[in-house]
Amino acid sequence: MEQNSYDIIILGGGAAGLTAGIYAARAKMRTLILNEGTVGGQMVLTHEIANYPGVEHINGYMLSRTMANQAKSFGCEIIANARIEKLDISGKEKRVEVRRKGIFKAKAVIIASGGRARKLGVPGEDTYQGNGISYCATCDGDFFQDKEIIVVGGGNSALEEAVSLTTYASKVTIVHEFDHFQAYPTAVEEAQKNEKIDFIMESTVAEFRGDASLKKAVIRHIPSGRLSEMSIDGAFIFIGYVPNTEAFEGIVELNERKEIIVDADRATNVAGVFAAGDAIAKKYRQVTTAVADGTIAALSAIEYIHQR
Repeated sequence: MEQNSYDIIILGGGAAGLTAGIYAARAKMRTLILNEGTVGGQMVLTHEIANYPGVEHINGYMLSRTMANQAKSFGCEIIANARIEKLDISGKEKRVEVRRKGIFKAKAVIIASGGRARKLGVPGEDTYQGNGISYCATCDGDFFQDKEIIVVGGGNSALEEAVSLTTYASKVTIVHEFDHFQAYPTAVEEAQKNEKIDFIMESTVAEFRGDASLKKAVIRHIPSGRLSEMSIDGAFIFIGYVPNTEAFEGIVELNERKEIIVDADRATNVAGVFAAGDAIAKKYRQVTTAVADGTIAALSAIEYIHQR
């Protein structure tokens, strides 16, 4: 086999991609994971994972590192910070061109490109991103020691990360557009009983303001339209994710939300191309569902190769 030839190439190194790598490499498939950023995906941005079966709680970075080491132990190769410049995966031989690293070939491809934080899209957000506005509590929480911050969102991530941010901040205010939360009852209860957390319901951020750094959030009360200014030291935004599928438009079938459409075997509409994790069309997005997707995609890819 050529040096840059593999049985399976996995595009993405989050929970789904790493799991696929574990299964494929353990099945003696020559396997390569290409990841555009830091290996671990959204797990790396999670302060604590407490619903992973068999593990009471674990830091997201540690879980991703454990998965990566496990994949490597079975012979899976991992290349991080791999900038993919060209894809040719519609034919029998799949080709992936990576900047400064050459062309990699495979019999099957698993897309596990994950997603990225969704932005509010309001004035001032881009201006103060990285200078008061963050999308990662684990990355930036300690910059807000004894500061007053807001968390925008009402799902599991928003409430769980709000609780984790109370480790640093003196006060955390959750701003949510509805009069109820979409998070699990346990996450809601934990946030509500935390003395450092306040809530502003049926509201959203209309604008961020400041000078050299973020100083204020303009809050819009949705039912009345009333605007009010709130002095803050920082803002963390957790309102969901956008699938990282731009590179696959016109290659595999996407739905109206730009998610990859797959069948029960995690197969796309292109022979030999499978997909898993947050990039695919599905209802629930958890580490456990990504792991399940990666398992199924890997086993399906292995079966595809054996049947060629």
